[in-house]
Amino acid sequence: MTDRIYFRQLLAGRDFALANPVAEQMANFVYLIGDLQTRECVMVDPAWDVSSLLDLAALDQMKPIGALVTHYHPDHVGGSLFGYNIAGVANLMERVPVKVHVNKEEADGLKVITGLSENDLVRHESGDSLEIGSLKITFIHTPGHTPGSQCFLVDQRLVSGDTLFINGCGRVDLPGSDPVQMYESLTGKLAKLPDDVALYPGHNYADRPASTIGQEKQSNYCLRVPTLDKWLSLMGR
Repeated sequence: MTDRIYFRQLLAGRDFALANPVAEQMANFVYLIGDLQTRECVMVDPAWDVSSLLDLAALDQMKPIGALVTHYHPDHVGGSLFGYNIAGVANLMERVPVKVHVNKEEADGLKVITGLSENDLVRHESGDSLEIGSLKITFIHTPGHTPGSQCFLVDQRLVSGDTLFINGCGRVDLPGSDPVQMYESLTGKLAKLPDDVALYPGHNYADRPASTIGQEKQSNYCLRVPTLDKWLSLMGR
């Protein structure tokens, strides 16, 4: 499938939202994933500058047919963040009437944050998959940062949102977060993926934009805590 996969990692403030200092500071990654033969793609966490994201897809002659949501925080899906209004999936659907794929645990929250309706959404469970041409994207429910956080596994690439970062993981001190669930998601799910799976996080928080599961198991403290008790102590619980 590798020769047909379309996979672009786009950084807010560098590749889109160029004149937005808040977007640059937040350093969100957006991903475009699709099939080069069918010329169809999905957008993962399209936020900050939807028009530019659509323009980038058009320049590559790719047609967006869906939006995938790693979790419902406004810097990933749009909405109000500390009084700042962020463009997101609702703005995308004004331009392109696609479905928004979200984990069932936070579909209702996504509607509150973005104003989308139930008809706009596709609710997913862990293990669900989405096919785009010959490309298969598998949904992995990884609660902890938020109740419905999910990662996307496609062609030996993991788009991990704010669950797993390079040399870190998402916060567990926010409303709806849960350190126990985060530990289970990290050690019981993501750490068990093959070492050669490439890691693509939700933010540019490291000295490089991508890693591998194998590299993170060697160097990322979040994947090296041996027990839940030690993890909770590390998290201040």
